[in-house]
Amino acid sequence: MAEIRMRPSAFYRLRARGQAPHMIKLPNGELRCRRANLDAWWEACGRDSDAWR
Repeated sequence: MAEIRMRPSAFYRLRARGQAPHMIKLPNGELRCRRANLDAWWEACGRDSDAWR
């Protein structure tokens, strides 16, 4: 979240709405995002597409 400069609470709200990149849940319960998914999501946000709204 430091890379995208977003507070965790804001990111988790987006995730709850289905507007965040696809996340992978690890066996220890932590969440991770693949670089390709993050980059695609970030690109979509920059274009002001429906994926961001």
